[in-house]
Amino acid sequence: MYKTTRHHIFALLTALIPIVANAEDSVIAKLFAHENVEGTMVIESLKTGQTFVHNDARAKQLFSPASTFKVMNTLIAVEDGVVQGEHTVFKWDGHHYSVARWNHDQTLDSAFKVSCVWCYQQIAREVGTEAYKRYLKQTDYGHLQNEFDVTTFWLEGSLKISAFEQVDFLRKLVRHQLPFNEKAYDTLQTIMLMKKTPAYSLWAKTGWAARVHPNVGWYIGYVKTAQDTWLFAMNMRLDDKAQLPLRQKLTLEVLSAKGLIGS
Repeated sequence: MYKTTRHHIFALLTALIPIVANAEDSVIAKLFAHENVEGTMVIESLKTGQTFVHNDARAKQLFSPASTFKVMNTLIAVEDGVVQGEHTVFKWDGHHYSVARWNHDQTLDSAFKVSCVWCYQQIAREVGTEAYKRYLKQTDYGHLQNEFDVTTFWLEGSLKISAFEQVDFLRKLVRHQLPFNEKAYDTLQTIMLMKKTPAYSLWAKTGWAARVHPNVGWYIGYVKTAQDTWLFAMNMRLDDKAQLPLRQKLTLEVLSAKGLIGS
């Protein structure tokens, strides 16, 4: 009787202990403050699970993934046979977009790198609503509304994800723990590679949620060094598109300051 009561009291006290937020990383906070950026960043070691966090509360907030969804969308497109690989061609229909780099034929590789919305909208129409529901449920990716427009859901808020959840997704991606074939992984790895140096290789994707207010900028990805692989997800409030370069600039400054890549 005493043993049972003691266990019950212990369980009750445990339940009453508040969840402790991740400790604020002063190095990251200083860099964000220096650039006058309101945002968050999560960095995690694939090997040890060591985590650095700036702005824990915002890291848990849900935002439209915008073009960071092209990482998942590429996997889905290859798995479903909508594209055959990085050289698959998207024919431009002659419509002039505000982004000049979109106004010509694209390959999957170029479409990913210039964040060509119309290319991935072509993919979305072929994949279809039900397939997206299935894939996002299988991978536990983000939070998708029941009703959504298949060509815009990752842009306007029907799909949302947090920085912590982006890192969870990247962890499963790097470990090949998602329900996709090797061709899908290989294709994504080829087009997502942004920089390769003797010291490290960087795979990454930007995002700009321009259809929500305030706008949100993203930079997610992972860095491989000889010692470890570091996953990262940053997002920031964007009040002016002149701030867009800060997504990459600030992320690389943080990774360098934490000693994860060369300066």
